[in-house]
Amino acid sequence: MKISRRGFISGGGAVIAAAALQGSARAMAPVERVKGSRFKLSCAAYSYRKYLTGASKDMDLFRFLELCAEMGLDGAELTSYYFEEPTTPQYLRNLKRRAFLLGLDVSGTAIRNDFCVAAGEPRRKQMDEVRMRIDQAAELGAPVIRVFGGSAPKGVTEEDAIKRCIEALQEACGIAGERGIILGLENHGGITSTAEQLVTIVKGVNSPWVGINLDTGNFRGADPYKEIEMAAPYAVTVQVKTEITPAGGQKMEADLGRELDILRGAGYRGYVALEYEAQEDPKTAVPKHLAQLRALIDQP
Repeated sequence: MKISRRGFISGGGAVIAAAALQGSARAMAPVERVKGSRFKLSCAAYSYRKYLTGASKDMDLFRFLELCAEMGLDGAELTSYYFEEPTTPQYLRNLKRRAFLLGLDVSGTAIRNDFCVAAGEPRRKQMDEVRMRIDQAAELGAPVIRVFGGSAPKGVTEEDAIKRCIEALQEACGIAGERGIILGLENHGGITSTAEQLVTIVKGVNSPWVGINLDTGNFRGADPYKEIEMAAPYAVTVQVKTEITPAGGQKMEADLGRELDILRGAGYRGYVALEYEAQEDPKTAVPKHLAQLRALIDQP
């Protein structure tokens, strides 16, 4: 599918400056939902990265699943960076079995990729990684997998980088759709720094197999909450961070209640995964923040 227009209409009606794309297509609408919102709690394994790798390693993903169960969560996000190597199908089946017996969903996993690379061999290598991680997600029973957009390489305009990303995502959605896995494009710097860029790309791809992996702590504009609000209608999964950093300002504690209200306003239904990155040790901080999120979710 090819697209020719530069602008798309966001869920709120604002015109978004887009890349010059080829062809034409109907702009992708926000995620279709039923009336009312519903949140399920999860935790990203990345929150415990200090203990899943390196000198301080004292757990693996099986222990992480046990922690999620002990904290009373609905699911666990199994960041692929911490898979056992080599990652065999039997290893993934054992993780899936353990999660099931602990009463947990595997709420999602991740790909580390760059969709701004040139077509040809560079993109083929990215698609090999995409296919491998999608196959792993399917083995785990994870319904969604986080992907990155990337950054414009030297000598490539942002407009052309966005066009490359859209083309790559369209190809990746073909792979994902074959396995029934949704791709969540994360706001992660580069060409996905802003909500406008995210919505532009998702609309340009125009596939039922892509949406936004909304990371509440990764917007760096003047008003991160406004960007969360713009992206929320297209969110297929949400990662909550405990801090935000407005442009030109200091890192500060996030207003988690406000963020959940924005998601409620968008009618979001699905997983809210804590992805903890602040300074306090995650072994003490993560349970506290999950308790806070649970109280905010449960309040009338």
